[in-house]
Amino acid sequence: MNCIIVDDEMPARKELSYLIEQNSDITILKDFDDAPEALEYVRQAKPDLVFLDISMPQLDGMSFARQLRQWGVDSRVIFVTAHREYAVEAFELEAFDYLLKPFSEDRLELLLNKLSALDPVEISYPEKLTLWKSEKMRVVPVTELCYIEVREREVHIFTKEDAFVVVSSISSFQKKLDPKKFFRCHRSFVVNLDKIEEIIPWFNHTYQLKLKDIESPIPVSRHYLSEFKQIMGSF
Repeated sequence: MNCIIVDDEMPARKELSYLIEQNSDITILKDFDDAPEALEYVRQAKPDLVFLDISMPQLDGMSFARQLRQWGVDSRVIFVTAHREYAVEAFELEAFDYLLKPFSEDRLELLLNKLSALDPVEISYPEKLTLWKSEKMRVVPVTELCYIEVREREVHIFTKEDAFVVVSSISSFQKKLDPKKFFRCHRSFVVNLDKIEEIIPWFNHTYQLKLKDIESPIPVSRHYLSEFKQIMGSF
């Protein structure tokens, strides 16, 4: 599931983006401070969700949503506003939800739970990633990734012959990868399951992984061990 955020206030966009990334699997395609630009984007891209402020210059949120309905765009609209008085009109426009600013994480969690209960949409994952290396963009097949490690708020991506750095959280980066192929084995590591050659017992009921073409072992913490055993078959 994907979304865009439309709000003329940058702090509001940043806060909502952070909470969505930390608490859901929703992909944020873009955020906009310009409502007319966002409207044209939605008309063409048709994102699953639109998080939409109401009080904005040039084009208010109600007019924005009304235009979407006239075009027959069925993106779900979630109003995020400090104005309680528009709630009735919002639901007349078939809004999916109406978040009042300032909203709590608990209130957002209720919304995210509603969204997760919707009919699941088949998710496709990229076969290649575009990563920066020495001021050049490299196209890297996902199958070449061996493991991902987070170090001081930077994500380090390792292949057999190279390493790349991305400014991101490991959770956000992991969302780009097929969970059937890549597993979070530790709070700081994600491994390519197809690269595992050996599972080595370590101390305190934990394990280390020997990956093909990688010298350094990768830890499996106790927190992720039960799920790892289910994926790999009990051992």
